[in-house]
Amino acid sequence: ALAGIPKNRQDYACAMPQVVHMRNTVREEDRFTRGQAPGGADLADDLLQAVKTHGANRIAACFVEPIAGSTGVLVPPEDYLPRLREICDQFGILLVFDEVITGFGRTGEAFGAHAFGVTPDIMTMAKALTNGAIPMGAVACRRGIYDAVLDAHPDYVVEFAHGYTYSAHPVACAAAIATLDIYENDRLFERGKELSPKFLDRMFALRNIPGVADVRGYGMLVGIDVETKGAPGARGHLLQRMLFDAGLHLKTTGDAAIVAPALVMEEAELDEMAEILGDTLKKLAKA
Repeated sequence: ALAGIPKNRQDYACAMPQVVHMRNTVREEDRFTRGQAPGGADLADDLLQAVKTHGANRIAACFVEPIAGSTGVLVPPEDYLPRLREICDQFGILLVFDEVITGFGRTGEAFGAHAFGVTPDIMTMAKALTNGAIPMGAVACRRGIYDAVLDAHPDYVVEFAHGYTYSAHPVACAAAIATLDIYENDRLFERGKELSPKFLDRMFALRNIPGVADVRGYGMLVGIDVETKGAPGARGHLLQRMLFDAGLHLKTTGDAAIVAPALVMEEAELDEMAEILGDTLKKLAKA
């Protein structure tokens, strides 16, 4: 593996981080499952296999989205995240949740960690932190990690050693504070939780439309697969264009449409969205 690397760079090359990919949580038998499917611990055991292959001392952290969003809304089976937590605890591996999509009420709870009852060691946040109006991201971590980082610094260092140009930008921070106030004052997390069953009802009613290959969802987040015809993703792209022309804009990734309505949406707007989506899926089936 070190062939061609200069001798004075080989130690560095050996120390470079490696990424081990685990299987996603899509299973054929889980098609059209509303919420979490049963099982899934065997999928999480991919991490255990990585431990056996590389050694726990060579694995710093396991990164996971509580619900994989941009890949088509992949809802984890019931045992998947708890099993990851168990393996990470057993071998001293940090569990990191990317809550950029699942955070701030999208799952019906404040974060996916709350919805699924699994606490990560580190959590990343963005997007809904400022309602997407101003770019901002944030990281939260366990107190023990925070203390370990600070204890390793000289006494005069009082914070994480961030040094990015736009860290704590006042405009972004003001937008975040205002957004958090709205979430709290308007009880939007609770509203999302109350709205979720009605939203899921409307989305899963689309399952019998010709050409719909799968519907899956949790909280206020749904993925709808359309049958692949021709090049992968071409059908999804066509669907997105047709929906836009019909008055509904959403994102497609590959041949999956991602539906994530605003937490302030009214039931009448849900009905309108579902009607446009249903009519367009029927037209797509004939295209």
